[in-house]
Amino acid sequence: MGGLDLFGCLWLFFVYSFLGWIAETCFCVLKYRKFMNRGMLNSPLCIVYGIAAVIITIGFPELFDEVPILFLGCAGVSTLLEWFTAKILEKLDHKKWWDYSSKRWNLDGYICLQYSIVWGILGVLSVKFVTPVLMKFYHMVPSFMMQITLWALLGVLIVDILGSTYIIRGSVKRNDTIQKIDHELYSRKKRFGRWLEKHILMRVEKAYPAINEGERVEKEKITVFAEGCSFYKLVLLFFIGAFAGDLIETIFCRITMGYWMSRSSVVWGPFSIVWGLAMVVATSLLYNYRNRSSSFIFAMGTVLGGVYEYLCSVFTEIVFGKIFWDYSGFMFNIGGRINLLFCFFWGIAGVVWLKGVYPYLSKWIEKIPMLAGKIITWCLIIFMAADSLVSAAALMRQDQREKNIPASNVVQQWLDENYDDETLYKIYPKAKKPKKVDKSENITYSNTRNDAAL
Repeated sequence: MGGLDLFGCLWLFFVYSFLGWIAETCFCVLKYRKFMNRGMLNSPLCIVYGIAAVIITIGFPELFDEVPILFLGCAGVSTLLEWFTAKILEKLDHKKWWDYSSKRWNLDGYICLQYSIVWGILGVLSVKFVTPVLMKFYHMVPSFMMQITLWALLGVLIVDILGSTYIIRGSVKRNDTIQKIDHELYSRKKRFGRWLEKHILMRVEKAYPAINEGERVEKEKITVFAEGCSFYKLVLLFFIGAFAGDLIETIFCRITMGYWMSRSSVVWGPFSIVWGLAMVVATSLLYNYRNRSSSFIFAMGTVLGGVYEYLCSVFTEIVFGKIFWDYSGFMFNIGGRINLLFCFFWGIAGVVWLKGVYPYLSKWIEKIPMLAGKIITWCLIIFMAADSLVSAAALMRQDQREKNIPASNVVQQWLDENYDDETLYKIYPKAKKPKKVDKSENITYSNTRNDAAL
């Protein structure tokens, strides 16, 4: 097909989520000799498998013919998703849902080398053999019927996620001030709610025995503004990282290329979104490991940074139709999206950040008064949301101009007047259109690189 569209992604997501649920359930039947619904949800879906399948399918087009590198990519993405999911579930329930502590080469019981190898093998097999068959079937079904089905499944999934999350967090609220006229109806709802809550919690405890075996992880009590690895601290770190990253890249380009060049990701202000998000991701994922050795943090930063930069490159290319950096001229690059030298840079940056900069910056942020800190944070969030929206609209409108699509409304006319091609070239001097190639007749996987290096 000409491209993996939204419904194609949803199709792969649901099919692989269901296949993942079957695999997990069969594994538990063999191990525990009894049926277990291994999903967090009531529906027969393990959505981590679906998310991993979609990311691998649209994210690694250049690697499909490079099996060893594809294996590493699949193993890395799947392992990171498993790690990230474990942390999210622990945040919800304050307990570990699974524990690999008894296995060698594990990281805090969240992930382990044995399963990472399994994820890599399954990823390669899925990409090479399963996904092409699924996409053939996808195109055989009438598009209208497929879209209706997928929208219905998505609606059920959203309700299931919200309900399961609500109950697992123990947030079922019972209102004691119901009017007498609604008392009977409310009583029925209350009985149903208690039954549903008991059903879900019992199912989860049976499916994940480690929940009952592990000790409850207590939540950090917030006593000062942005204490610990909190929401407000991460937001402020995002802006600090975005500004610092833009400054570092600008100076780097001046030194290496001999001239000043904009490295901003947005049209308003010197902010690099990639750097800001990298700082947030690194801090949130590595926060509990900040006291580990520098070599450990370097290794984690190298891997996480490489995967993160690769996926950012794919995302911006798919959404905006532009390549914002290209490492094709560097040795040991993968699809021009990342290269080994810059992956090492991410590792070094992780060590410098967690061991040197973060402790001092964290203390400085926590000294901000509570009320003032919250007001500043939300003002910055609103500003960045507007900045990102205008930037995305300007880039999409530029893509329309390249296709000779005239302005048809006031917004497009405003974008043409304020963010014409010359203006955007000054902001994004290295942005360029990718060359498209089809990797197979069944699936179109993104784009390749031009030959010029960054």
